[in-house]
Amino acid sequence: MLSCDELADLATALCATAETLGQSLSASAAELMAEDLAEHSVPVLLEALRACRREITGKLTLAAIMQRINAADGRPGRDEAWSIALQASDERETVVMTAEIQKALTAATPILELGDKVGARMAFLSAYDRHCAEARNQGAPVKWEVSLGFDPDRRRVAIEDAQRQGLLPQADATRELARLEYTLPPSETGAAIAGLITGRAFAPPPESRERIAQLKADLAASQREKAERLHREACEALDRLNQKKAETAAAIEELERSKRA
Repeated sequence: MLSCDELADLATALCATAETLGQSLSASAAELMAEDLAEHSVPVLLEALRACRREITGKLTLAAIMQRINAADGRPGRDEAWSIALQASDERETVVMTAEIQKALTAATPILELGDKVGARMAFLSAYDRHCAEARNQGAPVKWEVSLGFDPDRRRVAIEDAQRQGLLPQADATRELARLEYTLPPSETGAAIAGLITGRAFAPPPESRERIAQLKADLAASQREKAERLHREACEALDRLNQKKAETAAAIEELERSKRA
């Protein structure tokens, strides 16, 4: 939260920004806007106001400022998020997406599987807005994660593209690429092929067995984590649905009582 002095400075900056846009902003209005923006840091606010001065051609509004604040945290906009979600719905594709996109896609997938793309988009956008708002209110930074697809040719391309765009940190990209790089050394490859031809079982050396075991363990852990997250999100969605049903039933009951009275 901003201090009293910072709030006063922000109100002054709001008035000055509005003036550059040909708008007169009263002191009381500027103070109210400053209070609504107080949860954000000074550098983020100043950058958002700078973007408003460069981009806005109309009046300065709280919504315009918030739009630029939200864009600065690295989370994709609604349309870009939906485009990523559509790509992720194809299980052949390897996609790098945020946690909020994953959660919103979980809510939209049942509708998308029914062939209702318009309804799926509406469900996705509603869930995406909600999850982004929750994350921003908690001050959670954006986190990009890799969802591996079935097409092996697309995996490396997607991960390397995400690394070049700065979506994946170097360490995360290296770890994901390492999972794709494991191959038997030439000597072991020849032995494995010979085993297939002769029918004799091929036993890799201990160091290779350890690498294979670690790879399997990493993949199993990733699958468990994904399954647990999907189960948790499904339970949360069911709880919200039941709560909404209960609220609707209570409202109907109250309306019936008022009619009888």
